[in-house]
Amino acid sequence: MISALIKAFLIGGLLCAVGQILIDRTKLTPARILTGYVVAGVILSALGLYKPLVDFAGAGATVPLTGFGHLLAEGVRRAVNERGLLGILTGGLTAAAGGITAALAAGLFASLAFSQKDK
Repeated sequence: MISALIKAFLIGGLLCAVGQILIDRTKLTPARILTGYVVAGVILSALGLYKPLVDFAGAGATVPLTGFGHLLAEGVRRAVNERGLLGILTGGLTAAAGGITAALAAGLFASLAFSQKDK
């Protein structure tokens, strides 16, 4: 278990460090970097390169935004195999529905629990 935690920390930390370097050394906006991470996850997954990284690092590869791109690509791939071309439109949303729902519910609960303060 310790080795799995170390692998996840190293890979996840490396992905975050690359993002921080891009923020510090380029004129890219954080939104473009985040979008680039998701697209990179999709491309690496489509090329079959991201799955071995997930198998090696676990949450260190699935939690960052590249993992979200991988999740979308795998969802589309699975849905196309099951439903044909309609899976292109439904697969990504179906695969990511749990995470999206959790994020929306957390945002809703936070907005109900805390009052907004204007600055």
